[in-house]
Amino acid sequence: MSASAGSLPPSNSRRHRVFLPLLAALIALAWLSLWAWGRSPYGRYLEHGDWTASGPAAFLCRIVPAGAVVLPMLLYAAAWILMTAAMMLPTTLPLFNTFDRLTAQRPDHGRLLTLLGLGYMTVWGAFGLLAHALHGAILSLLASVPTLAWHGWMIGAATIALAGAFQFSKLKYRCLEKCRTPLSFVIQHWRGQAQARHAFALGVQHGLFCVGCCWALMLLMFAFGAGSLGWMLVLAAVMAIEKNVRWGQRISTPLGLALLSWAVVLVAIHA
Repeated sequence: MSASAGSLPPSNSRRHRVFLPLLAALIALAWLSLWAWGRSPYGRYLEHGDWTASGPAAFLCRIVPAGAVVLPMLLYAAAWILMTAAMMLPTTLPLFNTFDRLTAQRPDHGRLLTLLGLGYMTVWGAFGLLAHALHGAILSLLASVPTLAWHGWMIGAATIALAGAFQFSKLKYRCLEKCRTPLSFVIQHWRGQAQARHAFALGVQHGLFCVGCCWALMLLMFAFGAGSLGWMLVLAAVMAIEKNVRWGQRISTPLGLALLSWAVVLVAIHA
């Protein structure tokens, strides 16, 4: 590790005056964009239904080569990244805060922070595309098997039960511990050499641990509806508390029990 990366410089007025307000503004902009998008004529594109059945998306699908495949993926990727920025960036404030202080004296400080964020969002974007492909496969299965279509509620119940069960897994707590100790994580992985590449890689590595502890909760958006800002806020608050608050791990077990109980109630109602 280089000498400049061996210790964190003390907090300074520049960081409080520029960095924290900028990150807060970025998060607020993501939430505001989701709110405006959801209330616009294109709000249905936040959901996971058939985006190309009508409207501008259908027109573009007809005139763009392979548009029926490419356009929905692009629309979904934009929506997912926007949702991830709104929900997950608040949970990574300690990471960005630590890295900001660590690289404050570097001339390319702003670029390194941007690459850190891009690496982090790349991982969540890849997870979103995989989740979208899985969701599309499930919808195709429901469409081809009428019996399953009549029991579509089972998909939601299974997703909720999966999220509840994962709250008790060892993988959850291993990944959560990495997210809760950003200082040791950054010092362990940041070498201060080939800065641009390593900053991006640091974001990717932290993003993998973040996905590892939060993927099951994020899948709940498929059960609740991806366009539901209310559920987004609830899940974002839960994940932020789990990762950043000193007593955050204490809510993991009650949350798991609540989700499992909810899944049982859904089964009892519909069975």
